[in-house]
Formats: sequence, structure tokens, C-alpha cells
Amino acid sequence: MSGQSPHALEQGGVQWLRTMVRIRLFEQMLADLYKAGRLVGVVHLSIGQEATAVGVCSALKDGDQITSTHRGHHHMVARGLDPQKMLAEILGRAGGYCRGKGGSMHVSAPAQGAMGANGIVGGGIAHAVGLAFAAKRLGSGGISAAFFGDGAANQGVLFESLNLAALWQAPVLFVCENNGYTEFTPTDAVTAGESIAARAAPFGIPAVEVDGDDVVAVNRLAGEATARARSGRGPTFIECRTARWRGHHEGEESYAKPYREPPAAADPIDRLERVLRDAGLAADGLRAAMEAEEEAGLAAALAAAEAEPEPPPERALEDVFA
Repeated sequence: MSGQSPHALEQGGVQWLRTMVRIRLFEQMLADLYKAGRLVGVVHLSIGQEATAVGVCSALKDGDQITSTHRGHHHMVARGLDPQKMLAEILGRAGGYCRGKGGSMHVSAPAQGAMGANGIVGGGIAHAVGLAFAAKRLGSGGISAAFFGDGAANQGVLFESLNLAALWQAPVLFVCENNGYTEFTPTDAVTAGESIAARAAPFGIPAVEVDGDDVVAVNRLAGEATARARSGRGPTFIECRTARWRGHHEGEESYAKPYREPPAAADPIDRLERVLRDAGLAADGLRAAMEAEEEAGLAAALAAAEAEPEPPPERALEDVFA
């Protein structure tokens, strides 16, 4: 595992493992619910991408803010959101974070710094720059992180946001999760240039590429980027090379097998578990115990979420601000 920090691993490694396990089980639960017809709408899962979310979010502090994507459950879990309220939201129940009106692609919890997932590709990038600019003007000491995918890297809003972030020296992290596919198309078939990270260079923004399945390396770089932002030195661009194990969305299994076989050697959870064992930080059976605890917790969360009422139709226009 590259860039390993023994101190960071000792301080956070076991919790990183638990959070990644929670994300994996949460997403697998959603896949099962979708197949059983208990979940309506389009659902985009992040299985295989757990390390990016955990590596970055564990470098953030209370008061920091993130923006997310249509494939954003892992960001929200990593930021510390309550799985029960997330499930209620995704299931369209009134007890959800957005009272059941946002659904899978629009989970938002501003009080916890989760400023919203976004169904528009690239829709959260400019928001994160605005949040960072506001934090700087207000002197709050907070920073923001914009998560987006390789497909969003071809949207004009990214370049506009890079320009303003550099101009304002905004305390923001641009975190590109390059999972190799833009919806159904290989990224290299639609994206020019040597790397996505290289697109930050004309704006004078430091940019790095990292193995996005290596949570310790991601956390190390995110820690450096957050320190840079907090010290007033502006934005950083991080391209995380990872893999999307499932289809663009659930329900497209007929397309999934030819190009999305899970690469076992790259499983970010397996990799972290091995590193923790080698460092003497994880006993045999730790992961199995975590999985049992998290499965029980998620089962209880699902039961509670499904017991919630649906939002009444007469309240459909409440909470609409624009």
C-alpha cells in the first residue's frame, strides 16, 4: 500500500475498515431491495469505490462541507450520515433527510456538512467552490470537497470552477473518482489528454493522481490537500483511479458481465484488511465481526425506515426553495 503513514493507520485504520464495510453492505442491501421491487427509481451504486470516499472524508473536520454525485451513497455514509435516515430517504419515507422527496440521487444533510448529492452530472462542483469561497470570506476555517466522476471532467462547469477556485484561492478539494466508465462508455474513448488531473495545470492548481483503491494513500493526499487549503494556499485536484464494479445503474445486468468483473486484487476492503493485519492492528475475525454488527444495524435501520409513512401529497410543494 503506497504512501502508508503508520500514525494515520494506527489512529484511523480500524474505523476506515468499519466504514468501508458499512458502505459495501449498505449498497448490497440497496441492490437486493431494487431486485425485490421494494425500491423505485434509478439507483447508482458505489461498490468498489469505498476507499475514495473514506480516504477523503476521514481527512475532513466538523464544519467542512462536501458535494456529491448521482453515485454518492458512499460519500454520505463516509461523512457520517445515519443509515436509517438515508434508507428512509431512498425509500421515499417522510423520516428521510429530505422528508422522502429527494431519493437516492439527492440525499442532503447540511447540518453534517453533506450539502447534497446531485442528479446533474457535475452539478455539485461549482457549489463546492461557492461553499469554499463563503467559508473564506466568513473566516470560518472550513473547507469543501467536490466529488465528481470522470464523465463530469468533460463538463464545462469543471473548467469554470477551476478558474474561479484558482482566482479566489478557495479552500476546496476537487476529487475526481475516475472509475473507468462514463455511464456505459470507456472513459478513454471520450476523454482526451494524458490524465484528468492534468486539466488543473493551466490554472496553477496542484494536481495528483492516486490509486483510488488504496485508502491510506488517498487519506494521505487528502490530508496534505486539506492542510494546504486551511493554510490559505488554495485548491488541490486529486484524481482517484478506481473501479466501478456494477453497472451504471441497477437493472442493467445484461451489460454488466463483459467489462465489470470485480478485480479481486483491487478490492479496497480486502487491501486495507491485509495492511491492518500486517501492522498488527487487526486480529483474525475482526472483519467478520464488523460485518455481523453492521448487517444487524442495517437490518434494524431498514425495518425502522420502512415503518415510516410516505410524505402526504398535500405537502409536495413544501421545502421547495427554487
